[in-house]
Amino acid sequence: MNVFLTLWRRELAATFLSPIAYVVSMFFLLVTGFNFYILADLMGSERVSITDVMGQVFGSVLFFWPTFLVLVSALTMRVFAEENRSGTIESLMTAPVTEWAVVLAKFFGVMTSFVFIWLPTVAYAFILEGFSEESVPLDVGPMIGGYVGTALLGMFYTSIGVLASALSRNQIVSAIGCFGLSCLAFFFGFLHYGNPPGFLREISLYGSSVLRQLDFSRGLLDTRPIVLYLSGTLFMLFTTVRVLEARRW
Repeated sequence: MNVFLTLWRRELAATFLSPIAYVVSMFFLLVTGFNFYILADLMGSERVSITDVMGQVFGSVLFFWPTFLVLVSALTMRVFAEENRSGTIESLMTAPVTEWAVVLAKFFGVMTSFVFIWLPTVAYAFILEGFSEESVPLDVGPMIGGYVGTALLGMFYTSIGVLASALSRNQIVSAIGCFGLSCLAFFFGFLHYGNPPGFLREISLYGSSVLRQLDFSRGLLDTRPIVLYLSGTLFMLFTTVRVLEARRW
């Protein structure tokens, strides 16, 4: 545990002592803030509820998903690629640490940054509630569901980015690889619109990130997508560990 915490603190320091974290945070908050402004204006003119507005914050295809995929790619691009480029990965892997400790420390380091970047968006719902003329109190169920879904999606797509970074020596190549793999996973959920064979259609519906996030943002906490994203995350992290083990030889 001490080894994991040391590596985790090292990863956080590397993230927040570099400008990338602040540039990514500014980009993310500008886009989500603009989205929030549009939705708040729509709420005032068309009597849209606070719950509907927050649902769009968590699942807008126009704003949420492009920003989400870029955010994950930017946060994960350096975790192993920079170590591979500078050669520090060899000294790290010859230290008395396991591959799992290294991978998990880097993964949770990115997830910690991901959570910090998302934290300011908690204020959106309370800002809407404070200025809304509705007498109905804020429904926290969909809001909690939206954040749970975002965290699960963040874990899954972050694990894809960690794997892409472990396979590269260049941060740009790592970011492009993460974005490409993430887009494959994302657009697989649209495959059912093309009327594929029955079993493929069911798999596409089950694995649709958009549909699952919409369910979460409505407060529907189903165990099936939770199991799906946790198992997918574990599989990607296991594959990353195998990549590191192969490099020892």
